[in-house]
Amino acid sequence: MNLENDGYILAFDHGTSGFKTAIVTLHGRIIDHQFEPTTLIDIPGGGSEQDPDDWWRALLISSKKLLARQSSIAGQIEAVCVSSTFSTTVPVDGDGQHLMNAMTWMDSRGAQYIRKVMSGFPPVEGYGLGNVLKWISITGGGPSLSGKDDIAHVLYVKNKLPRIYGKTYKFLGSKDYLNLRLTGEFAATFDSIMLFWVTDTRDINNIRYCDSLIKKFGADRDKLPDLIKSTDCIGRIKPGIAAELGLKNSVKVIAGSPDHQSALVGSGAVRDFEGHLYVGTSSWIECITPFKKTDMFHNIATLPTAIPGKYQCINEQDIAGGALSYLLKNIIYYENRLRKGSPPEDSYRKMDEIAASVPAGSGRLIVAPWFNGERSPVDSKTLRGGLFNVSLTTNTDHIVRAFFEGVAYNTAWNLKYVEKFTGRSMRDISIIGGGAHSDVWCQIFADVLDRNIKKVMQPIHANARGAAFIASCGLGHISFDDIPQLIEYDRVFNPDPANRGIYAELMREFLNIYKNNRKMYDRLNRDT
Repeated sequence: MNLENDGYILAFDHGTSGFKTAIVTLHGRIIDHQFEPTTLIDIPGGGSEQDPDDWWRALLISSKKLLARQSSIAGQIEAVCVSSTFSTTVPVDGDGQHLMNAMTWMDSRGAQYIRKVMSGFPPVEGYGLGNVLKWISITGGGPSLSGKDDIAHVLYVKNKLPRIYGKTYKFLGSKDYLNLRLTGEFAATFDSIMLFWVTDTRDINNIRYCDSLIKKFGADRDKLPDLIKSTDCIGRIKPGIAAELGLKNSVKVIAGSPDHQSALVGSGAVRDFEGHLYVGTSSWIECITPFKKTDMFHNIATLPTAIPGKYQCINEQDIAGGALSYLLKNIIYYENRLRKGSPPEDSYRKMDEIAASVPAGSGRLIVAPWFNGERSPVDSKTLRGGLFNVSLTTNTDHIVRAFFEGVAYNTAWNLKYVEKFTGRSMRDISIIGGGAHSDVWCQIFADVLDRNIKKVMQPIHANARGAAFIASCGLGHISFDDIPQLIEYDRVFNPDPANRGIYAELMREFLNIYKNNRKMYDRLNRDT
C-alpha cells in the first residue's frame, strides 16, 4: 500500500432519501460531498416506489455541484463506484429504459406470490420444510415472506403487470441500473443479485445461477443479468456523461456493491467476526464470516460480500432512523387544524437534546418501532408500531427518548440472534450511518446492547467510503487487508452500569409486547 499515491474516486451513496456524492481518496479520506434528495412514493396495499429518472437527476445534480467546487480535482478522478439500496428493483427494456417505477426495499406487494412458492408440507413458520432445505442448501438463505426481496418484485410484475414483464429485457437492482446508465452495460454483481434468490453460493469462488430455482419461481433466466465481481471494471463512463460532469473519458466504472456490503467495507470491520452497526432509515448488525450458514426463522444468512471469497452475515431491521423521521413529520410537526408550519432545520439536534435530558427508560415508556412491519429478527409485514405504558405523566419529551430506545431494543433483539448465529459475542461494534451522528443515541445503543460502541469518523459517509475502497481495491491500489489501518474513530461509548437494570427490565417487556400482540397485529393488518 502506497499512501503517497492518493488519487481520487467519485463515490455515489444512493439511499432511500437521496444521493450522497463524495470525492474520496484511494485510501478512504472524504474530501467533499454533496447531497440531493429524491422522492419516495407510498402506495396503498404495501407499495413503495421511486422514479429512476429522479435518481439519475439527483446523481447528476449532486455530482455537478460537487465537481464545480472541486474543479482542480475533477481531472484526477480515476473511477466512479456506486453503493445503492439493496432489494430495490428496476425492469428495463433492451435499450436500457426503465419500464415502470422502481419497487423499493420497502415494497411488500409481492408477498402473496412468494408465500405461494415457498409454502408446502410440513409447514414451518409459513414455509414448506422441503423448500426451506432446498433454498438454504443452494443459496444460503431464502426469500422473505414479507415480499420485500427482489424476487418478490419480479413475481409481482409478472402476475400483476404482465405487459411490463413481457417487455422486460433485464431486471436490475438499483446499483446495477445506475451502472447501466453510466456505461450502457447490463450486469449485476454476485452480492447485488442475492435477493433474487436464484444463485448457487455453495462455492463462494464460483457463484452462478441455479436453473432449478429460477424454474421453481416461474421466472425467466434470460431476464436476469450476467454476473461479475464487485471489484470488476464494467467499462468506462459514457463520453457524454463524462463531458457533462467534467470528467476524463478514461474514468472507469467499478461494479460496486449494495448498501449492506459497502457499509461493511466502509466501517473498517472487514476481518472475520468484527461487527458493525449501521443506523440509517433502516439498520443492521453484520460481520464477515468464514462459513456459509442460515437462520431462516430469524431472517439471517451468510451471503456473498464485496470482498472476493468472503461471506457476510446479512440481516436488516426495517425501521431505525426512519422512526425518528416518522415521529417528527407525522406526529410532532404534522400539519392539521391545530398546527401549521414545517419542522425547524435543526429539529434532529433538538430531538437529541430532548432525549439527553430524559432519564434512561423514559419513565418506563416503551416504543415498538415496527411502523413498516419487520424483517429481522422476525419476518412480518403485519407488525405495527406502538407506544406502550402511557400514563398521565407521559409527555412529548418521554416519547422522543423512547423512540431512540425502542430502536435500540429492537437492535438488541437482533444482536441476540446474530451472536447466536456466529457463535461469539461482539464486545466492540463499529457504528456508522446518519444515526451515529447522535452521541446520545450511541450511548443508548451501548447501554441497551451492553457493548462498546465505536463511532467511526464521518459515519454518514461509510457507504461512500466503502464504495471508494472497493474501487481502490479493484484498481489495485490497496487490498481489503489494508482497510482496518485506514479507519479512524471519533470516540468510543462504553455501557453505563447505572442504566443496565432499567434497560434489562424494559428489554424483557419489549419482547413480551411482540409475544403478546403479534396475533392481534396479524388479524388487524393481514389484508394491508
